[in-house]
Amino acid sequence: MALLESNDQELSRDQILHAQTHIWNHIFTFMKSISLKSGIQLGIPDIIHNHGKPIKLSELVDALPMSKSKSYEGHFTVAPLVLLILDPILTKPWDHTMEWLADDRSVSPFETANGGTNFWEVAGREPRVSNLFNEVMSSDTRLVARVLIDDCKHVFEGIESVVDVGVNTGTLAKAILDAFPKMKCIVLDLPHNLVGLEGSNNLTFVVGDMFEAIPRGDAVFLNWILHDWNDEDCVKILKKCRDAIPDKDKGGGKLIIIDMVMNIYEGDNKAMEDQLFFDMAMMAYLNGKERSEKEWAKLFFDAGFTDYKITPAFGVRSLIEVYP
Repeated sequence: MALLESNDQELSRDQILHAQTHIWNHIFTFMKSISLKSGIQLGIPDIIHNHGKPIKLSELVDALPMSKSKSYEGHFTVAPLVLLILDPILTKPWDHTMEWLADDRSVSPFETANGGTNFWEVAGREPRVSNLFNEVMSSDTRLVARVLIDDCKHVFEGIESVVDVGVNTGTLAKAILDAFPKMKCIVLDLPHNLVGLEGSNNLTFVVGDMFEAIPRGDAVFLNWILHDWNDEDCVKILKKCRDAIPDKDKGGGKLIIIDMVMNIYEGDNKAMEDQLFFDMAMMAYLNGKERSEKEWAKLFFDAGFTDYKITPAFGVRSLIEVYP
């Protein structure tokens, strides 16, 4: 990790993204053992053995002692992420997967392990968790910004103002302004994430809630935000984004998203495995999920958008441009 951090200027974009994918794969490998443990606790080997012949997935799900709502059919450094993922606050939920599987409520294993308190509430009252999470986002955003400015500059053509929404310290907005000094950027976030941050002539920090209102701009930016939330909450956020950008008949704006699109990635099978690991992590910690293109499209259209474009550009993540 230190080598990656100190020499990132000498490495190519593809080398850094490949290294990130490789390390993510190692970080989340423990989920294999957790999944095996859950499978044994659920009695899956015995169910298959006692069935006496090949068993359909639907038959196996019906035989499992779990709530059916929990079944599925059909200068960059990763050091903060390692520390966060392996922190007791995030390893604890994996010990409560059996309770969660048997629970009909729409809660995450994290909430099950913490008496109904969700991750954001814990982060809001525990500076250690909040600071570590912000370090993860800030560190990753430095890589995202580098790739975005170097390889995807066209995304900002014709845009005079950008609203960056979500947990960050303005890292992305500052990188955009370095590349486009005449642009205006607004960073919207909750109060505890903006403490001590000062703006400039073309950079403004605004305290607010993306579920309530988003400042207007030619473009709204969501970097690794929507996978934290369930479909209903995502549509609420997307509708606020839709309200914040110009209509098509008024020149049109766009929503810029960086997030995973399942089965669309740059790399090998480890990249695909990383996507599955992150899907499990979102389920465990936040009651969110990673989405397929079909699932993304439904969210966009439900929120009032009319078109979108997906470009794999960030290893296991994609650049998604969404239009009113």
